[in-house]
Amino acid sequence: MAQTFTGSREYVASEELMNAVNIAMALEKPLLIKGEPGTGKTMLAEAVAKSLDKELLIWSIKSTTKAAEGLYTYDTIQRLYDSQFGEEGVEDIGHYIRLGKMGEAFASEKQVVLLIDEIDKADLEFPNDLLWELDKMEFYIRETKETVTAKQRPIVIITSNAEKELPDAFLRRCIFHYIEFPGPELMEEIVRTHFDELDDHLLKEAMDAFYMIRGLKLIRKKPSTSELIDWLRALMIGGIDPDRIAAEIPFAGVLLKKDEDLEELKKKLQ
Repeated sequence: MAQTFTGSREYVASEELMNAVNIAMALEKPLLIKGEPGTGKTMLAEAVAKSLDKELLIWSIKSTTKAAEGLYTYDTIQRLYDSQFGEEGVEDIGHYIRLGKMGEAFASEKQVVLLIDEIDKADLEFPNDLLWELDKMEFYIRETKETVTAKQRPIVIITSNAEKELPDAFLRRCIFHYIEFPGPELMEEIVRTHFDELDDHLLKEAMDAFYMIRGLKLIRKKPSTSELIDWLRALMIGGIDPDRIAAEIPFAGVLLKKDEDLEELKKKLQ
């Protein structure tokens, strides 16, 4: 029976997003997810793994990350150290091969979910360096002359914040989905999954203020879903009267993280 992702109690997914996940799994292609920060791109992989009862492997990409690191590394330093102290097995190079996250996904006896998180942080050649591995689901270890082929093809989810354009050759190999920022109806559903009890009046006033702030033209960093959830918690802990929220925006620093954005909000409230 084909695997199907239908969201979860903790992760509210739109029908379009669920369809994208399921199409990617059916076609055995990586799913490339874009969207502004705070739209749940990384959490999607966690939700898919939990929903399908699979292990999640996370390869977090940095500006210095090289594609080969996700496959394997050869620990020459440890081998040299062991040879100096007469350790057994030094002649076995395979003993010093360390699999990266993609290598672990290929070597796993069971199908796993592999998250390649924020791929656009790496240099421009990074996506191209993974084309063969994503297509053929195998890679070659030069030191041991061994080819590692995926025992079970992993479910690959790749996130991007659109900081850099990704190569066309890479895009052709992916199923693409852009997560739109949730509207009020979906946002309310998302928020309620994080609270056992939430006053309806507080939620309405907070949501109205939240979307008002996001709508300010000169705001540089719009508050995200996670910041709304943090703000609601702050309002509850502070015992804030919901009728004060629109006029005062208490604890605005939970929502806005730039001086100029806070100044823009102050102008709006004057």
